[in-house]
Amino acid sequence: MSKSSFQGGPARRAVALQYGGTDTAPVIVASGMGYLAEKIVEVAADSGVPIYEDNSLATMLSQMKLGQEIPESLYQAIVDIYLYFLEFDPNDPEKKSRQEMLGDLAVLSKSDETGEEDV
Repeated sequence: MSKSSFQGGPARRAVALQYGGTDTAPVIVASGMGYLAEKIVEVAADSGVPIYEDNSLATMLSQMKLGQEIPESLYQAIVDIYLYFLEFDPNDPEKKSRQEMLGDLAVLSKSDETGEEDV
C-alpha cells in the first residue's frame, strides 16, 4: 500500500468514507470515476478531509454500494491509512484537529499523463 497523500493530478477513481461514533465500520458516502472522482477529491480537499492515494483500495471500494460499510477484510487497510494521517507529524500542534476530522476520509486512484491508471 502506498503511504503517500494525494499529489495532485486528475483522479481516475475516488471513494469517500465516513466513520461516525455509532457506526460499526467506515461507510461509503461517495464514489465515482472521471469527472465525478475529481469533484469528490475537490470537495474533500476544500473541506479539509484527508486524501490518500491507493489505486487497489480505491478500485475495491468503488465496487461497493453507497451507504455500505466496508467489509472486515479491508479493516486493516483503512486502519493503516488512518494511522498514517494520525502519525504524519506527531510534533504538529494541529494533530488534535487532524484526529477529529478523520471521521471522514477520501481514497482515490489517479491517472498519469497517458491516462493510464497508476499501479
